[in-house]
Amino acid sequence: MSIAPEVIVQRQLDAYNAKDLEAWLATYAEDAKQYEHPGKLLTDGHAQIRARTAPRFAEPNLHARLITRSVMGKVVIDHEEVTRTFPEGPGHVELVCIYVVEHGLIQSASFVFGPPVLAPQPTA
Repeated sequence: MSIAPEVIVQRQLDAYNAKDLEAWLATYAEDAKQYEHPGKLLTDGHAQIRARTAPRFAEPNLHARLITRSVMGKVVIDHEEVTRTFPEGPGHVELVCIYVVEHGLIQSASFVFGPPVLAPQPTA
């Protein structure tokens, strides 16, 4: 019995929000690739994915909120709002994530990044 692609993507999202790097990586194929849409390669394989993501999991306010999800066969498209700590300070960014899931693992993920929106800073 194969696991539905949207179940794998949800596991990935849950592990991301738990900041569980090992569980998160376990949803990706060993040779998975990540892209900035439409084709800029960001990472190739677990080692690069780990190196890119580990610092993010150290951010105290990291959280991805699913806005919408669409599924078409092996492709899962999530629209998310991610709360982060940017170099400039805390804020959030909207993004669209396009996952291709085969054999129960994410084979590729492409991201369309919106502009970071910094949280208002208190004035003295």
